[in-house]
Amino acid sequence: MAFSETKTALGFAEASIRHDYVNGCDTSPVLFLEGIYVTPEARRQGIAKALFKCVEQWGASHACEEFASDTDIGNIGVQALHRALGFEETERVVFFKKRTTKTPSA
Repeated sequence: MAFSETKTALGFAEASIRHDYVNGCDTSPVLFLEGIYVTPEARRQGIAKALFKCVEQWGASHACEEFASDTDIGNIGVQALHRALGFEETERVVFFKKRTTKTPSA
């Protein structure tokens, strides 16, 4: 979490260590950024960068050699943030689903 000098919450990051396959990664375990948020009035002040750095240090201390993340394909702002922080895009994915046709019970 990030707080102002007056202890007001400004943002947070949530991360996990994944041991299963992570798209675009070659090692395991992988540090994975599950989510990040900075309040609108606190954006563009380096808070996201500081949160990313804190998460990265935590992952490195847990033997993670790679730091991965994802975002919605339409979230251009977060994509730009990732690039600015040294991430490289590894792939784009479109997910599909379909409801199954229910078979009547016998």
